[in-house]
Amino acid sequence: MSTLRRLIDTEIFWSVATVTLGFLGLFYFFDLVEELKAVAQHRGLGYGYGQAAIYVCLLIPNHIYELLPITVLIGTVFVMARLAQSSEFTILRTSGLGPFQALRQLARLGVVFVLMTWAMGDYVAPWAERQAKQYKATALGSAVISQSGAWLRERGAENLQTINILAAKADGEIGEIYIYEFDPEGRFKSMTHGLSGQYDEEREVWRLQGVERRVFSSAAQQPMTAQLQRLTQWDWSTHVTPEMVSVALLNPDRMRTLDLFQYIRYLESNDQSSQRYEIVFWNKVFYPISCLVMIVLALPFAYLHFRSGQIANLVFVGVMIGVSFFLLNNVFGHIGNLQSWSPWLAAAFPGMIYTFISLLAFGWLVLRQ
Repeated sequence: MSTLRRLIDTEIFWSVATVTLGFLGLFYFFDLVEELKAVAQHRGLGYGYGQAAIYVCLLIPNHIYELLPITVLIGTVFVMARLAQSSEFTILRTSGLGPFQALRQLARLGVVFVLMTWAMGDYVAPWAERQAKQYKATALGSAVISQSGAWLRERGAENLQTINILAAKADGEIGEIYIYEFDPEGRFKSMTHGLSGQYDEEREVWRLQGVERRVFSSAAQQPMTAQLQRLTQWDWSTHVTPEMVSVALLNPDRMRTLDLFQYIRYLESNDQSSQRYEIVFWNKVFYPISCLVMIVLALPFAYLHFRSGQIANLVFVGVMIGVSFFLLNNVFGHIGNLQSWSPWLAAAFPGMIYTFISLLAFGWLVLRQ
């Protein structure tokens, strides 16, 4: 019996791997076609087909993270349906494999997929995403830039700073930065513009280069005056870290859970809305667990009776269920942000729906025994 169970685990693993590779091939093709537009725009800068192919390869770990719950469902449905059609699962049942034993067997494998998804989403994919951005920026000789830059706010004991970082360079530096400083009454105190900056981890300061500072002052009944200072470099003491800049400048879905958590605390400490980032944070917490839900959802397919050629139809059903979960997950994230739902509920609700469905299906298995 243990040998047969190991065989089932192996078949599910290779089936999931095959389905994942198939989807990755499609994603790679579409991403490469999309990236060819950048090749046409920047060919004079040395960004060619080879660089585009490497850049797209570095996006693969993020696609694996997004696809794993879907491919786990499809791969497991295929194996369960094939075992049912060939009567192999019937043999296992007559040998004493009950629904709870089958559930426990699949749950063990599901935990493995949960850990794989968590590691991929929290370590491999964020690292690969940063490498992709840096590689492309290096190839273009430019910086990672968003449309309006990263906007941050920091509240101190004696001032309030609004920070606009326009770009993050390939080597971890920041590009142009504007720092607007206000006093507790909201009066404008200073504006600082830096051409670039490098974070000093030991001193926890940003060393800005090519700095222009305008310090404003006004006495009672007197017009405001400004003093211009031009500095080669200037140390800016702040709680803003490179990780926070990355979260604000890049897509938060691509960041590590710990970096998101720290950024959320930073926003809350400065009286800023963190709803969007909290939903992303909780989604990254719950998303790997959906692999366990999906693999349990595939178990009832082993108890059905099939005619020859029906496996393709069941795999199609698995594809539809997986795609519906992916879409529902995104829809509830947007709705939760717009309607100000509890972040953990907005992230967990799709998984709760499919968990309920899987429990209903398992209950049906137990009742029909």
